[in-house]
Amino acid sequence: METYTPDQISARLAELRQEHRELDQRIERMAANGEDELEAKRLKRDKLRLKDCIAKLEDMLIPDEPA
Repeated sequence: METYTPDQISARLAELRQEHRELDQRIERMAANGEDELEAKRLKRDKLRLKDCIAKLEDMLIPDEPA
């Protein structure tokens, strides 16, 4: 398993957050125009996947606390 520096994690987080925002905007446009519901569902699933990745990376930035 590779280890990443906090700067690398932060950079990746910024990329994923931007992608998440873009998907959100695309989904909103599709809903407003009444476009393909199947495509919208796929995009929503991708958006959730990104949210999970973001959460995992955010957890990597939080230092472990002793029990």
